[in-house]
Amino acid sequence: MASDPYKPPRQIGGELVIPIIAVGFTLYFFSTIWNSPWTAQVSAFMVGGILLLVCAIFFVRSIIWLRRGEGTLGFSNLFTIDDIRTGRIGLLVMTIAYVMFIDYLGFTLMTFLFLAISMLILAKGRNPVFITLISGVMALTGWAVFIWAFDTRFPRGWFETTMKAVLTNG
Repeated sequence: MASDPYKPPRQIGGELVIPIIAVGFTLYFFSTIWNSPWTAQVSAFMVGGILLLVCAIFFVRSIIWLRRGEGTLGFSNLFTIDDIRTGRIGLLVMTIAYVMFIDYLGFTLMTFLFLAISMLILAKGRNPVFITLISGVMALTGWAVFIWAFDTRFPRGWFETTMKAVLTNG
């Protein structure tokens, strides 16, 4: 099937960034689980294998587009004005902030802030009360399940320390 002469070729270079990073991260992840229990290894290899399969399918599809002339390795679509309009840049900033500040603010508070601000960005500021309530419920559920019930090693902050004191001392 020949490409449409009136349609410009798809810029695949920008679309390849995340799959390439995903493959690199998955291979790094595989290298870190060798000394883990076999059940964790099986789960990790299953999830990582699915991610590698999906990336491989995309790479094959990209090669087909390149061979047909339907795509180029251009990067002009990597960052566009739509990224600002759709909130993509804001979500990227929030993701980086989450990783940077979770150790200082703790799992629950940082998760609440991340969810609330991200949903406000996606909703373009509409329904702030509803979004705040939903974010609070989700963050508290995460705290109740992961920190209080299962005692995982998620970062503890002001909220987790206060709740531990309240639950211990009544």
